[in-house]
Formats: sequence, C-alpha cells, structure tokens
Amino acid sequence: FEGKYYETQAKDLQQRERKIKAARGKILDRNGVVLADNKSVCTISVIHNQIKEPEAVIAMLVKELGISEEKVRKRVEKYSSLEKIKSNVDKETGNRILAYGYAGVKVDEDYKRNYPYDTLASKVLGFTGGDNQGIIGLESVYDKYLEGTDGLILTTTDARGVEVDNIGEERKEPVAGNNLRTSLDANIQMFAMQAANKAYIQKEADSVSIIVMNPSDGAVMAMVDYPEFHLNEPFQLIEEYKEYEGTKKEQEYCNRMWRNQCISDTYEPGSTFKIITAAAALEEGVVKLDDAFFCPGYKIVEDRRIRCARTTGHGAETFETGIMNSCNPVFMELGERLGAENFVGYFKQFGLLSKTNIDLPGEAGTIMHKTENIGPVELATISFGQSFQITPIQLVTTVSSIINGGTRVTPHFGVSVQDADGNTVKTFSYETHENICTAETSETMRYLLEKVVSEGTGKNAKIEGFSIGGKTATSQTLPRSDHKYISSFLGFAPADNPQVLVLVVINNPQGIYYGGTIAAPVAKEIFENILPYLDK
Repeated sequence: FEGKYYETQAKDLQQRERKIKAARGKILDRNGVVLADNKSVCTISVIHNQIKEPEAVIAMLVKELGISEEKVRKRVEKYSSLEKIKSNVDKETGNRILAYGYAGVKVDEDYKRNYPYDTLASKVLGFTGGDNQGIIGLESVYDKYLEGTDGLILTTTDARGVEVDNIGEERKEPVAGNNLRTSLDANIQMFAMQAANKAYIQKEADSVSIIVMNPSDGAVMAMVDYPEFHLNEPFQLIEEYKEYEGTKKEQEYCNRMWRNQCISDTYEPGSTFKIITAAAALEEGVVKLDDAFFCPGYKIVEDRRIRCARTTGHGAETFETGIMNSCNPVFMELGERLGAENFVGYFKQFGLLSKTNIDLPGEAGTIMHKTENIGPVELATISFGQSFQITPIQLVTTVSSIINGGTRVTPHFGVSVQDADGNTVKTFSYETHENICTAETSETMRYLLEKVVSEGTGKNAKIEGFSIGGKTATSQTLPRSDHKYISSFLGFAPADNPQVLVLVVINNPQGIYYGGTIAAPVAKEIFENILPYLDK
C-alpha cells in the first residue's frame, strides 16, 4: 500500500548525502592562455555517530589542520548528520588524514579557484567566494556558464546514523563547468600593467587606469586599474591599505581595492573630449578645416574670463591648427556655433548619454547638465571637456565610434563558451549602432588626430614607422582648490584604419601633470610593445 511513498520516506531517513564539488570552468584569454583555473583541495568533515575513537580523532585533526582543540572538540562532539571541520585543505594533508583510517572522518575532494598570474587583470577577472560562486568581475557576470553541477555521494545508515557497510555508496558524478574564452590578451595586459606600475611609481600617482581596445568591434584586449589586488588572496589588503587591516574600515578598503575605476568611476575628461566636440561640429557643418580663429590666450564668456592652456595665446590659427594646439578658445567657439540643444543632440546620437553595457558589473553613467541648465558658461566648459563627468570606458567607446567609420560598438570581454574539449557551446554577439556620424566626418577626425601626434600636443606618443592618432588632456578634479589633476592620453593606430586604441589616465600625479608630457609617453611605451606584437 503506497509502497513508493514509504520507500521515498525510508530513503530520506536512511540516506545521507555529501556533495562532490564540480570543477569550475576556466577563464581563457583570446589565445587560450589560462587566466583562472582550479586547484584540487579537500573538505574535511566528521559524522558524530560513526566516530569510534573520539579522542584520537580530535588529536589527529588538531595536529594535521592546525585548528584549536576547543574548536575541533566542539564539532566532533556535536550531534549532527555531517559537521564540516575545514575546507580548502591541500591534497597532501587530505591524503594523510585519510591514511589514519578513522571511522566517521570524511575527506571529500573539492576545488579552490586558482589564478596563475595572481594580480593580472584582477579587477576584470574578479574572484569567487567560499562556495566557489563568482563575486565580482567576469567570474560574477558569467557565473552560470562557469559554475558546473555538483555531484553527490549517498550512503545508507542505520537508525543510529552509522553507515551500513555491505550496502556501499551511490555516486552521482559532478559535471564540470564550461570554459569562458575572453578577448583579453595576457601579453598585452602585462605590457599595460608594467607601464601603469612604472607611471604609478614615477609620478607618485593615486592610481593609473589603462584600456586597450579594438575600436572596430569593441573587444577589450587589456584593462588595468593600478594598483591591482591579489586574486589568490582577495581579502588581503594591498600594501597601500595595510594600515586599515583589522580596523572598522577594513571592509570599506576591500571594496575600494576591488573597484574598477575604468568602469565604475566618472571623471572630467578634459581635452580628450575635444574629439567629440570636433566631430559634432563637423557633422553639423559649422566648421571647416581652414576656418580662421584667433586666440588671445582666453575668451570672455558672460562675466568669466576662461583661459587657454597657453595664456599668452596661440594668435591666428585655423581649425586644423587649433585642434593640434588643443586650443580652448577654438573649441569654445565651436560650442557656441553648435548651441546647447544641438550639442546635447549629438551626445545622444553618439551614445554618450547611455551606458556602454560592457559585460562587467557596476558601470556608472554619464553625469551631464540638463539641456535647460546649459548657459553660455556651461556650453563653453563642456566644449573642452570640463564641468561634466564620464567613465573612461564611455570615452573609449564614443571615440571608437567616431574614428571607426561611424559605428557605435559595445565594449566587451566575453567571446565564447567552450566545453572541456574546446568545442564552442555558445558565441556571444553584441549590439552595434550604425551611422552615428558620417564616414566623411570619421575620416576627417582620423586625419586631424594623426596631425595632433605627428605635429601637435601629442608628439610625445609619436613612433617612427607607425602612424598614430591621438589627443592629450589635463583636467582638474573637484574641488578646484585642491589643485589635483588628471592627466590622460587617448591614442589609436594605424591612424588611417584603427585596429587598436589605448587610453591612459593618471590620477593625481605629483610634479609635472600635463597629459602631453606624462601620459603620452606611457601610451607610446604600450604602442611600442603591442604594435609589433599585433603586427599592425
């Protein structure tokens, strides 16, 4: 009578289950280099009712695991179906514990995430928690593909909870997670990280952010936000934050250490934004390359005297020489010609006011004035990249679309999901928006930005034998009274058909802080390494 029902009830009472952890999928770079894999470890547990020599078991666990006797005794003497003593125990220790052969002591295979390069791309890769679930970065975004399915060990016990010897175990084998292939390139990431480290030390900066991306499809080849943290010990504070260890602020500084400023922090871009102002002016037809301008070193806007970087003035110049000189009055004039409503219309058209939708968590949006609040002064300052804020990834994405022929791309890391044999299970595709500017505007911008590097303010990024386009920037952070600066350089190559774009942002450098002087050489160093490597 109702045999099935009672059979199920009996099984529930008589069977004990222990999980067998599934191996998490690997994270690979674009060439198949392993950036995240697994290390075999063990989980040590005890089953109270099966222990025959409690004192010997306690002594052995204290000796092998280095845990206090009080802690071990509490767990060994606890009446529970399964009591975990310690996880992430190395294999050698697990094997030694197994060799003692004590009844009631269980050694189960487990996996711990392992990052072969430790700090490399730490804020992009992210890490996993104690349950092997992704917490931040790609580990979190692609968790459902990487996690796998745990297996089970089922054992039959008698009424006292003691295993019945002659019945044996039932096993349900775990299914490993799939691998994630990314657009990251371990070599380019290393080049960028070395360059960031050097700039960070030499300029005594607060931080250095670098993005290397393919502007034609949005594939991110490297993203550095220096200082990086240790992926294999993600809760250990880096040297810069060591003083907060063990204090109430420890968690706050952990969060700060994990934060990816390329994605989650906004800043005033300064003159790199002139690329967007110039593109809008060309699209609207309010400027031509040979239009004449005059720079006395400042421009009076309402009751303000807004100065140029060259306070003595550039004198007579054309639009072409104006962008090469990074002349503020020229761009204020362009802002005036465009008008607030038109200008904001181009921000929308270029995609600047919506998020990039990069496949990383925590992306911040653009902070821009409402159109009705843009008076002459705001219009003037926006035109040369101040009084509003964007993220580095937004700048890179918007400029990519202006120089790649007019297609707005989605920046991304995820390329495909593969099984253990390397077969592709899923290929990711990303949204694009065509014709955000004309091919003609795009071509003119590439020409102008090549001039900036070959003859203008970006000449410190010039490399013989390569054609590079780019723009320098120096912006002041708020409050202005702090006299803190952000120096940056955005460059791309080859100038006529961009295949790689590099953004360098140096936050609060000490001493000389001009982007052309300190950020352009960092980009040059990266280009010198990666252009031959990419064979561009």
